Amino acid sequence: MATLNLNHVAWAAESQRWLLQDINLHVGQGEFVGLIGANGSGKTSLLRCAYRSSQPAAGNVRVDGMDLWQQRPRWSAQRIAVVLQEFPQEFGLRVNDVVAMGRTPHQGLFAGDSAEDAQRVAQALADVGLAATGERAFASLSGGEKQRVLLARALVQQPGLLILDEPTNHLDPRFQLELLQHLRRLGTSTLASFHDLNLAAAFCDRLYVLAEGRLVASGTPSEVLIAELLLQVFGVAALVDRHPLHAYPRITWITQ
Repeated sequence: MATLNLNHVAWAAESQRWLLQDINLHVGQGEFVGLIGANGSGKTSLLRCAYRSSQPAAGNVRVDGMDLWQQRPRWSAQRIAVVLQEFPQEFGLRVNDVVAMGRTPHQGLFAGDSAEDAQRVAQALADVGLAATGERAFASLSGGEKQRVLLARALVQQPGLLILDEPTNHLDPRFQLELLQHLRRLGTSTLASFHDLNLAAAFCDRLYVLAEGRLVASGTPSEVLIAELLLQVFGVAALVDRHPLHAYPRITWITQ
């Protein structure tokens, strides 16, 4: 399990205003940390800085105390696995082939897949409920199935840190819950952006709230998910009470 620290991170795309400013964020060993905010608030940009896709213009990103941008890409790939919203080009690959890509950072330059690699691929597909799909074409899967295959690819990477951009996108309620429950059981350090605040409340240890590229709040779900802040950040009134079966908050958006 890894730690992640973003220290005073700022970032802007070319010829654009600052999209992230003075971001300080921490994920401890085994923590499940959520990132929430309205569309355009900077969530995906922040995640891209955290997994070595967009280099910050200021500040630094540290994984296990090491400056991420001072390390080789292979070093990063051996420690960080990423699941994005969009699906990769699959070029006719089978599901097994897509998942096996997660083993690449751990293989030698000309090494093929070993028996252990194949076993890890099969187990990862079983863990996400797709044990029978290994020989199918990735392109033939539904959006939700593709999302679970990409999670399996991340799992076989054996990361110390998982970074997920809206991981429940494309999934129906059953698989949303099963996926997040599985991630919690793994105990891998995780940073994930969420669109669904009730899922964030149910599964995250802590939350960070972004608005216009700045962090405006952080804390436990109970500390962060309050009606006043939700109105400020999302521009919609909400009723916040307690889940009837659990201790975490429950959000009901109020329509006019």
